[in-house]
Amino acid sequence: MIRTVESEQRVSAPVLAAYSYCEAVTGQQARNFAYGIRLLPTSKRRAMSALYAFSRRVDDIGDGTLAPDVKASRLEETRALLARVRAGDVAEDDTDPVAVALSHTAGYFPVPLGGLDELIDGVLMDVRGETYETWDDLKVYCRCVAGAIGRLSLGVFGTEPGARGAERAPEYADTLGLALQLTNILRDVREDAEGGRTYLPADDLAKFGCSAGFAGPTPPPGSDFAGLVHFEVRRARALFAEGYRLLPMLDRRSGACVAAMAGIYRRLLDRIEREPEAVLRGRVSLPGREKAYVAVRGLSGLDARHVSRRTVRRRV
Repeated sequence: MIRTVESEQRVSAPVLAAYSYCEAVTGQQARNFAYGIRLLPTSKRRAMSALYAFSRRVDDIGDGTLAPDVKASRLEETRALLARVRAGDVAEDDTDPVAVALSHTAGYFPVPLGGLDELIDGVLMDVRGETYETWDDLKVYCRCVAGAIGRLSLGVFGTEPGARGAERAPEYADTLGLALQLTNILRDVREDAEGGRTYLPADDLAKFGCSAGFAGPTPPPGSDFAGLVHFEVRRARALFAEGYRLLPMLDRRSGACVAAMAGIYRRLLDRIEREPEAVLRGRVSLPGREKAYVAVRGLSGLDARHVSRRTVRRRV
């Protein structure tokens, strides 16, 4: 059973300050994520912010301008810090607020910290400039950088007592992470290309005549870029459909948080599907009012009830 983080009155001042720092990082760097976790109770919201702040640190190393060997060294230093957190060797007055907050979180929620090791492994793939021949190859990367985050988040959310099929909750959380990551890859295809990165499988690029890459605001000459995008959108939708089976297993507010974050990305996917070439001209995003609608829908439980009904129909 998941223990509840102590009330604010019993959490020490250094730990509260560490969580505040992590929440500030989350609010500044991850608006979609921050929007979703607003729906959580304080203890879970802080824990998710701690997980995000550590993950952001890892991502920033990978995305920075340092030489690859220096990045690899920094990532291993971050892994060593994670080992200290895992061993309980981070004091409340440690000078690293992210380590303090993550250590406190790990003491009160059963978060599988190995997922953060997987994230580091995934970012090391970026540092090495790995490319992916097939979807199965890309799935390995996506599971490291996103599926693992889904499983970590589930450690904070927990599942409802007696939830049917709860033993598969980590699998669904992992799959939902893959859906979000594939949506990210589609949204950022131009930005990644400018940074010298290609994530979409080489097999898929070749199939639709896009092997030349995406260096400009228009598709490669003679390619079927729309066909490529629609193919990947269908794949992402199938992942969302499977991952959404997690929702009925969560309590109302945790389910609302997941539904809000996933709902925002599903709507991004809708926009990308309607206008594929938009991703070559700039980053596709949702206005605040649309995000608010998604949050209200999640909090109302509509998505969770829809998934429950669909799951029951499949069993009949």
